[in-house]
Amino acid sequence: MAGLYFHIPFCKQACYYCDFHFSTDLTMRQSLVVSMVSELDLQKDYLGDQPVETIYFGGGTPSLLSPGEIELLLFKSKSVHNITSESEITLEANPDDLTKEKLEILKATGINRLSVGIQSFQDDLLKFLNRAHDAQAARQCLENVRSAGFANISIDLIYGIPALSLDRWRETVLEAIRFSPEHISTYALTIEEKTVFGNWQKKGKLKAIDEETEARQFEILMDMLGEAGYRQYEVSNFAKPGFISRHNSSYWKQSHYLGIGPSAHSYNGLSRQFNVRNNALYTRSIQQGQLLFEREVLSDENKINEYILTGLRTDWGCDLKFLREILKDDLLARRGSYLDQILSQGLVSLEEYTLRLTRKGKLLADKIAEDLIVAP
Repeated sequence: MAGLYFHIPFCKQACYYCDFHFSTDLTMRQSLVVSMVSELDLQKDYLGDQPVETIYFGGGTPSLLSPGEIELLLFKSKSVHNITSESEITLEANPDDLTKEKLEILKATGINRLSVGIQSFQDDLLKFLNRAHDAQAARQCLENVRSAGFANISIDLIYGIPALSLDRWRETVLEAIRFSPEHISTYALTIEEKTVFGNWQKKGKLKAIDEETEARQFEILMDMLGEAGYRQYEVSNFAKPGFISRHNSSYWKQSHYLGIGPSAHSYNGLSRQFNVRNNALYTRSIQQGQLLFEREVLSDENKINEYILTGLRTDWGCDLKFLREILKDDLLARRGSYLDQILSQGLVSLEEYTLRLTRKGKLLADKIAEDLIVAP
């Protein structure tokens, strides 16, 4: 399975926590879309003849594109790549962009999955995060999306927000469950240095939530979504049966993918490349028939570490035979004493040479993975 990713680097306003590449100046939107069409030609051989089973519009805020611009990118994709008839085609969207009329047109373009940035159903928290919508707009959006006939909906939620109590978090999760989306992605608020929140923290105006409260919110999330029939197929992602995100899974399964647009990443099994993180430079270089990107050739150690870092987060886990026979890393020999330790602590399970995080281990997923990778 291969994938296509389009990075749409535009937003109406900056969320205070976001450090992705975006601009609130939309004047370059049309020229950038034209450049992305051209990049599809320039990169047409990157995936070879692999069938493309997932197309993902991320950002930024892809729902700021017109349906015609989305249709143009999809049409071009189908002309240069082997897009399967059953491809998952996802558009990230903000609630305030999804009018009833736009939803009908988006469905007609071929979008068959929407990932809606709800983040919270509580007005004060949405305002604190500097989201462009309020709670009523979020609720109305989800009703409109379902009425428009979309049968595969994902929503994003953020926990670990200062002032988010355990009871308020329970209310948020319960409201999400009531809307019955097929998929829910959840993220602990991370305060990044080059964001408004990072600046506030530096000035002492913002204090991150304590680790114990954040962990308890994560436990509440796992309990409530598990009871509601969602499978936690990755630490941060939950899906109803049959609705695991193919796009997300492609990253964790080391499938090949091509990223189109400024700051987009690509991966072909041998290397990773990263498009220039500047809209004007990106557009100018494409107009000149050139690609501006950095490339990282993956060493044997890189491949081992990526497999551990990604696989361990999933419920299918890390195959130690694959590590040993294909990637030439005998994890049992290299980190045997540490594995014995975390097994005895109930942080992981080891069955038929498959290493998985337990519920308890998911609270320490990043630390455990860091302890298992090959040291540089």
